[in-house]
Amino acid sequence: MSQGQVKTEVAKVLNKTTPGLQIWRIEDMEMVPFSSKAYGQFYEGDSYIILYTNKVQSSFTYDIHYWLGKDTSVDEQGAAAIYTTLMDDHLGGVAVQHREAQGNESDTFRGYFKQGIIYKKGGVASGMKQVETNTYNIRRLLHVKGRKQVVAGEVDMSWNSFNKGDVFLLDLGSLIIQWNGPKSNRMERLKGMNLAKDIRDRERGGRAQVIIVEGDDEKSSEEAMKLMKQHLGEKREIKDCVAPDDVVDQKLVSSVKLFHISDAQGNLVVQEVAVKPLTQDLLNHEDCYLLDQGGIRIFVWKGKKSSKTERTESLEKAEAYKKAKGYPMSINVETVNDGAESAVFKQLFQKWSDKGSTLGLGTTATKGKIAKVEQIKFDATSMHARPDLAAQQKMVDDGTGETQVWRVEDSELVPVDRKWLGHFYGGDCYLILYKYLVNHKSHYILYIWQGRHATTAELAASAFQAVAIDRQYGGEPVQVRVPMGKEPLHLMAIFKGKMVVYEEGSSRENSTHVQPTVRLFHVHGTNEFNTRAIEVAPRSSSLNSNDVFVLSTDTCCYLWYGKGCSGDEREMGKALADIISRREKNVIAEGQEPAHFWVNLGGKSQYASSKRLQEENCSITPRLFECSNQTGRFLATEITNYNQDDLDEDDIMLLDIWDMVFLWMGKGANQVEKDNVVTTAQDYLRSHPGGRDVNTPIVMIKQGFEPPTFTGWFHAWDSEMWSGGKSYEELKAELGDATEMIKITVNSTTSNSTKKDSGGSLLPPTIKSTFPADQLVNRQTDDLPEGVDPTKKEEHLSNEDFALVLGMARPQFYSMPNWKQQNLKKEKGLF
Repeated sequence: MSQGQVKTEVAKVLNKTTPGLQIWRIEDMEMVPFSSKAYGQFYEGDSYIILYTNKVQSSFTYDIHYWLGKDTSVDEQGAAAIYTTLMDDHLGGVAVQHREAQGNESDTFRGYFKQGIIYKKGGVASGMKQVETNTYNIRRLLHVKGRKQVVAGEVDMSWNSFNKGDVFLLDLGSLIIQWNGPKSNRMERLKGMNLAKDIRDRERGGRAQVIIVEGDDEKSSEEAMKLMKQHLGEKREIKDCVAPDDVVDQKLVSSVKLFHISDAQGNLVVQEVAVKPLTQDLLNHEDCYLLDQGGIRIFVWKGKKSSKTERTESLEKAEAYKKAKGYPMSINVETVNDGAESAVFKQLFQKWSDKGSTLGLGTTATKGKIAKVEQIKFDATSMHARPDLAAQQKMVDDGTGETQVWRVEDSELVPVDRKWLGHFYGGDCYLILYKYLVNHKSHYILYIWQGRHATTAELAASAFQAVAIDRQYGGEPVQVRVPMGKEPLHLMAIFKGKMVVYEEGSSRENSTHVQPTVRLFHVHGTNEFNTRAIEVAPRSSSLNSNDVFVLSTDTCCYLWYGKGCSGDEREMGKALADIISRREKNVIAEGQEPAHFWVNLGGKSQYASSKRLQEENCSITPRLFECSNQTGRFLATEITNYNQDDLDEDDIMLLDIWDMVFLWMGKGANQVEKDNVVTTAQDYLRSHPGGRDVNTPIVMIKQGFEPPTFTGWFHAWDSEMWSGGKSYEELKAELGDATEMIKITVNSTTSNSTKKDSGGSLLPPTIKSTFPADQLVNRQTDDLPEGVDPTKKEEHLSNEDFALVLGMARPQFYSMPNWKQQNLKKEKGLF
């Protein structure tokens, strides 16, 4: 088939406008659509292509993954790679391409399959069909691994395959036995149960039963253990927990190197350009680059204007680079196109801006244009009706709720006098408790403001007192740690644009700090929701032509307007100048300064005077992580394609929105981890490959008290989810009692030890040919499936359907007199 024909074939099978997954398997070197019923199941001898389409407003983003089984042929690997490239071409070169190797899939890939991934032995070359539903000639043992992203692989049918720390599924077709290792945790058991139910529902049409065996209480499941021994042999000593093989050293994650790929000299050359922290301006549109993230993941970035040679051979160079570095060939390689970068790639850089991106109160990133910052009209009433808006604006309301402010003095809290409200001194720590109402119910936010020059004792006391207030209000307050200079918008809104941050000093009455005679304040903001004045060094180099400044001395006060400031900024500057100084204001336009003005600043010198470009905001996709430091080192595991279900009640979860980090604490989280949440967040920021600011505000949230600024980052948040949620034990109980089913299977195995079906598994005679209830109930003899005895229709029902149709289990039915059985069958349409 020619390349043109291949492109035509790709275009035929590709759906560009339907969000979600599309999967193809390589069969005889061609792309063959894979049944959606089998999504998440991959044969180890095959290669697959997976397209994920995501709709963002009116446009689409695409991720193409080519997955390579450990036993797939070289030809199939090559075909998958070629089809991936052609698919990207057909999509206009905007897709992110991923190479996925079995057992080493990226978090992004595994995140598509919430129920888990199953590796199946064989492949298309050995005659394995895509989907085999309602087939009971199954006999396999699955080893289930992972707490968040589950992967299950077939292992030897032997007790030697077991260990105490994992979950195993013994799949016998009509019966699935889940054995939970004594040291497995609740989430692992729950994920194993979900996978077992998924196999039951998707592969067996719901006509199989699942039973749970707790490895630390096998005596409670005697019948199931008998059956396991019949298939696995006499039980042997189970191995202890196996060390996790997917834990990545966070130091490697944070290590990034950028290499330049160029053919400028006639030969393709790879040369190191920079190490962490990386900046976006290092990427030239005319070139291609290779980015190495600690040998864990490799990215290839293709510039829009790069040469054809560079683009086509950059992936080969990445493979050669892996080989030269001695990296495993299974390492994922992600290919990103200029202008269509993935969120994971962008966050490896210290700052990333996309043209036209909007964040916060309406600021748009547009390089090369003089800005007139246009603000979105702030509508506080919609914050709770639209949590997505609250999340984007980072505002729960308009700041008109009730406020209490304390200053930390000698480790105690002292109420701040009303005249000092809004004044924050760098030598102090403050606690601000904000109360607001939603549907007549009180909600609380506790801000912990920590001055840059506060003592270590005061910093510790502020954290201690925050815990005390949190307990006083029943654990309801959302706690926000605010380092000086990192004040969130909502905190500014509380003080109605009249917040003043002083570099040093204290507002306490007995303060011995000597106030400087000359102070310079930089005013930021355009309205009462986003304005504050921050004290800066009193020298002319601190000025900026685009802003408003207040210069206060012991004899006068100047209000200085830079040439590039807006009318709104001037108005907010006037209001803050009146707060900073009671003296009459001398309004000065840039370029008309009197000599005394420069004298107070130590003389005139150069300062920032270029025309302001539109403020650039980082283009960031929120990312959710499960965080842990139980092992003595910090680990962060990303949850891709996340939703509310991924917030595990036993965990601490971290939601990163770049200029703020949320820490969500589940009710069942480890107390030690709860006590160290701030350290956890700081460890995350320190180890971030993008070179993050460790003073980024940290918001601590307890399960059940989530504000809209947090819930808005989740699609279709359900505030009642946990109150109505079911525990592991309740879900386990819902599976029902499979004792009778096990007895039938055991007896069948015992009495027919030589009777096996073509697949080698032993099947109970009563369910060798089961059919859906609608094919048996109220059906005439001619309409019945082949092989069904019309006088014994009930024997062809699954145990589950039997109980649903007849209202009782088989033993109870067969214990009834024959005439009662016949009457019940007539009543239920089975006669």
